[in-house]
Amino acid sequence: MTRLYARTAGAAALAILSLTVLHASAQTEVPAAPAQTPATPSAPAPASPTPEALVFPKPNPEFFTATTPTIDTINAFLEASWGYEENRIWQVEAVLKTAVDGVSKVIVYIGDKSGKEKPTVLQFFAMPDGKHIITGNDIVAFGDKPYADFRARLQQEATGPARGAVSKDLELVEFADFQCPHCKEAQANMDKLVADFPKARIVFQNDPIASLHPQANKAAAYGVCVAKMGGSTAFFNFAADVFNGQDGLATPDGATMTLNSALAKASLDPGKVAACADSAETKAQVDASVKLASDLGIGQVPTLVINGREVPANVPYDTLKKIVAYQAKLDGVTM
Repeated sequence: MTRLYARTAGAAALAILSLTVLHASAQTEVPAAPAQTPATPSAPAPASPTPEALVFPKPNPEFFTATTPTIDTINAFLEASWGYEENRIWQVEAVLKTAVDGVSKVIVYIGDKSGKEKPTVLQFFAMPDGKHIITGNDIVAFGDKPYADFRARLQQEATGPARGAVSKDLELVEFADFQCPHCKEAQANMDKLVADFPKARIVFQNDPIASLHPQANKAAAYGVCVAKMGGSTAFFNFAADVFNGQDGLATPDGATMTLNSALAKASLDPGKVAACADSAETKAQVDASVKLASDLGIGQVPTLVINGREVPANVPYDTLKKIVAYQAKLDGVTM
């Protein structure tokens, strides 16, 4: 499986916060509806030069030929996904039958309350299981509580070193690669989250991408052993030193020196850690963490999973903080 790491914290990263949003200005046209269904509604008109509150056209009943998913379910899903953005508004414009039994095509108009931004169109295909949609090239969890399944799985299987609260009511799981430069950049965000959300449990899960970072597996294995021998506090001190000295991971010899230097600061014996890191048990732990990321559909690092909700960990901190607070509210966590 090909793995990628996040290249920017800008629009490309934000696009995967929940769904792929298709800007009307970038589209040729909305694809035609399947045969024997009404024509697909056209995109909303662009915002006027003088911003006014955006008003969507009244939905046409002819564009609701499928009974599932319901408008209430779609709205609950979008509220869970986008509710942290106070100015975002949307309207379900169509739920159409397709040529495939049980698969519905959903079209949503999107805008902002002020009318300053150009209206956009989101379209996706809802699967028969009621739990997934296909948008762009991605399969995305769907429903009124789209993150619940991932949240439950991570509460069981995210067993990496943790800091913060003992409770898993608000669990933030970071999937990262020690040799990934954007993971290094994301550590400032992680440290701020620790300070701003004392009731959060913040877990580190190894997700090395060996095809891009040849020394990442070794660093991950060392991290596993540091946590095993010295506990979570020793691990996070070790991790901070490794990220700070990340340039040293560029070569095998440099990696050994960088990792041993971090071990010295953690007061751990390099020989014992190296032997532990080379063991089949440790390698299996790293592999299991990578598999967990893969099973959750995590295709890039750094990724932060907030009670089951996947977000690039290196987005601007204000955005990240807002999403964490919103997800906590959705899940009934008192801050």
